[in-house]
Amino acid sequence: MAYLLAGALLLVPAAGRTQTVWDMPTEYPENAMPGLGIATFTRHVAELSAGKLRIRPSFDAAAGIRSAGMLTAIADGRVQAGDALAGALEAEDAIFALPTLPFLVRSSADARRLADIARPFLAAALQKKGVRLLYLAPWPPSGIWSKTPLKLPSDVSGLSIRTYDKMSSEVFAGVGARAAAISFADTMPRLVDGSINAVLSSGDGGIGHSLWERLPYFSEISYSLPISIASVNQAAYDGLSSELRNAVDEAGRKTEVELWFALSTRLQENYRRMRDNGVVIDTDPAPAIVAAFRPGAAAAEAAWCTRAGPVCARVLDAYRAGKP
Repeated sequence: MAYLLAGALLLVPAAGRTQTVWDMPTEYPENAMPGLGIATFTRHVAELSAGKLRIRPSFDAAAGIRSAGMLTAIADGRVQAGDALAGALEAEDAIFALPTLPFLVRSSADARRLADIARPFLAAALQKKGVRLLYLAPWPPSGIWSKTPLKLPSDVSGLSIRTYDKMSSEVFAGVGARAAAISFADTMPRLVDGSINAVLSSGDGGIGHSLWERLPYFSEISYSLPISIASVNQAAYDGLSSELRNAVDEAGRKTEVELWFALSTRLQENYRRMRDNGVVIDTDPAPAIVAAFRPGAAAAEAAWCTRAGPVCARVLDAYRAGKP
């Protein structure tokens, strides 16, 4: 297979070569949580491998790869590793849509518990593609960036909104909005040309692209607390020495621990910066707005369970029972 050849070629030593290099892109800005994850992982790998393995990061889809195509790019060996929003990968396996089920989790503690439950299922789905899980990168809660304040459900139904996966597009369409799943890297041109007038994202994503320049209102509906997935070509990983494989594993563990810790203060840091740039933040949206999403959210979860099969009950039952 292509990814096996690419992984093998990567590890053939050239004359005088003493360092293995992995390219690791993401479609998100360097200062968003996935960007922070890649930067942190890069630093830990350099330290733990004593410079024998180097991560070459890229941000804002500079490598031309969006989240939806990331697993294929890694499996085919176009890049060795990468970060992708889990929900954008649902076409690969239904389990990837789990972290973006609407209104399932309401806090970072809940998001971490769900991620821990889902981890073996996510890893197994990656393995089917010849890809290995490195770490999970959590996001702050998703809200709505808009040009005008959202006071009534009719305000939401009038939006042309960028969503981040198929499920969120369907949920927003269910309340009457014109919704389209658009890569974050492609969002700003759509705002500029006027084809969208709102964005579903966290403060994290909004800060990365200075959304306040066009969307000065943010409604904290806490639609979901998404997860991005960092992974590596399995053949590239297997081609490392046991010493370097251990370094990669430890770097992944350290990175994820640090990202969850960073998330604990991220929301308030984002809000402070957003307010400093003139964003009006509605931390208590009208109950009728959130209520308008409930039927679509319930339908989305039921549809996901049908696609996921027995995994649905195993994951959601454990989560709702409060199990780790």
